[in-house]
Amino acid sequence: MIPPTLTTARLTLSPPQASDFEDSAAMWSDPMVTRHIGGRTSTPEESWQRLLRARGLWAVLGYGYWGARETATGRYVGEIGFADFHRGIQPSIDGVPEMGWALCSWAHGQGFASEAIAGALSWARDQWGDAPVVCIIDPDNTASLKLASKMGFLEVARTTYREAPTVLMQRG
Repeated sequence: MIPPTLTTARLTLSPPQASDFEDSAAMWSDPMVTRHIGGRTSTPEESWQRLLRARGLWAVLGYGYWGARETATGRYVGEIGFADFHRGIQPSIDGVPEMGWALCSWAHGQGFASEAIAGALSWARDQWGDAPVVCIIDPDNTASLKLASKMGFLEVARTTYREAPTVLMQRG
């Protein structure tokens, strides 16, 4: 599968490329980005593995993650997409596309996440119709919980993932 490139009013969502590595690694090394996503920054090695995994999802599942850049400037905004990570979570979400997003701290609060999520969900609707899509969010991440609700996700369960409290949300 050749991953698509999506465009929104201000963003270009492109399949991950090796040339995204430095920007992605910088984002994942920012404590403001990771405080609600695992709670620790990533090493360059972990960021490289994440980039490879994001690209590989497309070949294995036919869907995956995009790197988001501001179209006008080319500045890296973050990463958004879908996966099936076979997480050890109850209720199980195996086999259901799981949406995720992470934005560079400079991009927080500017509407980029809403724009990118809307673009990705539009693509998903074209692929899967009204099939369910899930996301998991740290219950302390009020900004992402509010954003997910705004984008049509509803809380399904309060659960744990890797021994941490987690909110499971679903749309469709």
